[in-house]
Amino acid sequence: MTASSEGFASRMIVELVNTGSELMLGRVLNTHQQWLCRRLADLGHVVTRQVAVADSGTEIQQAVREALGRADLIITTGGLGPTSDDLTRELVADLLGKKLIENQAVLAHIEKRFARLKRPRPAKTSVETFVPEGALVFLNQFGTAPGLAVEVGEDGRWKMENGEKSPPPSVILHPPSSSRKKWLVMLPGPPRELRPMFDDSVVPLLKREFADEIFVCRTLRTTGIGESRVQEMVAAGLQPSVSRGLAVGYCARPGAVDVRLSAAGKGAEKIVRAGEAVVQKILGTNIFGFDDDEIENVVVRLLTEQKKTLALAESCTGGNIAHRVTNVPGASVVFLGGVVSYANSAKVKITGVRAETLRQHGAVSEAAAREMAVGAREKFGADFAIAVAGIAGPGGGTKDKPVGTVFVALASASGVDVKKMLNPWDRATFKEVTATQALAQLRTRMISA
Repeated sequence: MTASSEGFASRMIVELVNTGSELMLGRVLNTHQQWLCRRLADLGHVVTRQVAVADSGTEIQQAVREALGRADLIITTGGLGPTSDDLTRELVADLLGKKLIENQAVLAHIEKRFARLKRPRPAKTSVETFVPEGALVFLNQFGTAPGLAVEVGEDGRWKMENGEKSPPPSVILHPPSSSRKKWLVMLPGPPRELRPMFDDSVVPLLKREFADEIFVCRTLRTTGIGESRVQEMVAAGLQPSVSRGLAVGYCARPGAVDVRLSAAGKGAEKIVRAGEAVVQKILGTNIFGFDDDEIENVVVRLLTEQKKTLALAESCTGGNIAHRVTNVPGASVVFLGGVVSYANSAKVKITGVRAETLRQHGAVSEAAAREMAVGAREKFGADFAIAVAGIAGPGGGTKDKPVGTVFVALASASGVDVKKMLNPWDRATFKEVTATQALAQLRTRMISA
């Protein structure tokens, strides 16, 4: 089980500071926030705040200074490399009043790396060999910049070298009554370097320095019901568990809604399990999975268990269903193939839609979707075939068929079931929602067979 952050302000305070001007310009997606929050929560340490700042000395120092005034564990990402915009190492050392000292282990590691690559070591990498005095050093197995960890305070006092007994005036620590240690961890920016370093070096540090905390979280993943309706259905039934400490959260996703149940401390698992039983009883088959389950994983698993096969005929989703299915390991056993019959001519030539059907009903119609599904099932020899035809927009809609109209057909040995839906979103969201609805339709058929 994983952890959740609702209602646990009295527990260990964890903050993230993500650095990088590319994040502020929107040029790079900040994946660190999601990945680190999840890993820390899995370990029982819930992130209470995270910020992203540009590669500016003022911004970085201010963000770290503020975090030091609140948190027991601060993790920074980025700014440890050899280029001119990598400032975190120097700025943090200055903030903490520590000197930068060359580390021979880091130097040897960098030299060995370039020797192994049979490339000359760039002179700029020398800056990466200097670390704050007294810092723990995490050698980078997938790069050159080391990770760093500094114990900042214990029992409310500044932990310093050279006999110093108080922190720099720019830093406010926990009050002296606090018995917690305070650690500042600095990790490199590239995910391929940060993630293994966190698992290999930071996790052991956390286990050694911080007591285990009990958090329990369970996410129930649903389809077919809107977020507000989900809450209306389950809120009253969950109230007894809420009064015992259960925290409830809802998260809408394209075509799906997550119900998140969490609790902390002694008895947390029992509280969460009781809440889960209530939600399962109320929402029933609308729950397609738990925690990290995706609808495509569930469908592939069901197909595998039932020894059935699938084919696809996609139009408006542009291959998105096939993409999601083939992301699942083992999909090759059950997924025979698919076509993206976008043009009407392709619908006729490849999936066997009759020209007369297109003339009378149009490409976006129950009749066309039905014939696409039947044609795909026959062409691939599959047990099931899904076909989708719709209007993704922003143009192309009519009074009878507005933008967002979509027909999802599911063909099997027992016949063809066609559902009409309206997904009036932007094109990308339309494709995601429609793909989820199509896979959910297949799942429902399979669990009711």
